[in-house]
Amino acid sequence: MTSSAPLSPALLAQIATRVARLAGDRIRELREQGVDVAAAKSSAVDIVTEADREAERIVTAALREARPDDGVLGEEGTGITGTSGITWVIDPIDGTVNYLYNLPMYTVSIAATVPSPAYADGRRAIAGAVYNPNSNEMFEAVDGGGARLNGIRIAPTGNTELATSLVATGFGYTAARRTVQAEMAARMLPGVRDIRRFGSAANDLCMVACGRVDAFYEIGLQPWDYAAGALIATEAGCAIIGEHDQQAPGEPFMFVGAPGLVHKLRTAVLGM
Repeated sequence: MTSSAPLSPALLAQIATRVARLAGDRIRELREQGVDVAAAKSSAVDIVTEADREAERIVTAALREARPDDGVLGEEGTGITGTSGITWVIDPIDGTVNYLYNLPMYTVSIAATVPSPAYADGRRAIAGAVYNPNSNEMFEAVDGGGARLNGIRIAPTGNTELATSLVATGFGYTAARRTVQAEMAARMLPGVRDIRRFGSAANDLCMVACGRVDAFYEIGLQPWDYAAGALIATEAGCAIIGEHDQQAPGEPFMFVGAPGLVHKLRTAVLGM
C-alpha cells in the first residue's frame, strides 16, 4: 500500500501490527548476534543500542512506504512532519536495558495519533500495537473498537481493592528522579499486595489491559512510552488519570487500573 488517503483506525492498526512484527523479528535476530551500545542519553545507564536505531529506521521506512504523507515521531530522533493529520509515535525498543541483558520483556510500540487539544502532548492515539518478539504476543487496539491480544479480546482484572492489587511501576534513569520514585514506592508498598518492575512501560500498560497485573503507575513517561499502550489499556476497559484527575497521557503522572482503583492508587503513591 502506498496511498495516504484517509484510513479507518482499524486499517491503521493493521499497519501498526504488521510493522511492529517486522521490527520485532529483526531486533530479536540482532539480539542473538550480541548488543552494541551506541550512546547514553539522560545518564550513563540510559542507553541506546545500534538495534534501537536500526529498528527505528525499519519502522519509519515501512510506515512511510505505507503512508507517505503521515508524520513520524520516534524515540531515537526521528521527527517527520506530515500533511495527513496522522503522526505515528514509535518506540523501536521499549525496554532497552532488558534488551541489553537479554531479558525477555522488551517490546516494539507503534501508535497512530491525531491532533487533540484535550491531551497535554497534543495527540490522541486512534490505533496502536505493542509487540513482544520473545513471547510472540501482539497487543493491539482501535479507538472505539476494543483491545486484543493475538486477536482475542482482552480485559483487566477489574479489582478495585488496593490491598489485594498487584501493581507495576517503572523508574527513571537519573538519581534525582529515582529518589522521588523510591519515596513514592515506599508510601504505596505497605498498602498493596506487591509490586512488579518489568522494565517496559508499553509492556506494563498491556499487562494491566490483559489482567496480568491490577494496576500501573509511573512518573515522567514520554509519548513514545505510552501512546500505543495507553490506548490498549483504555480500550480494554482501564481508567487512566493524572495527578489531579486530568487526562493522563501527556501529563507527568500516569495511574492506570480499574475505574474504582486508580484514585486509591494515586492517593497511596502521592500521599494526597
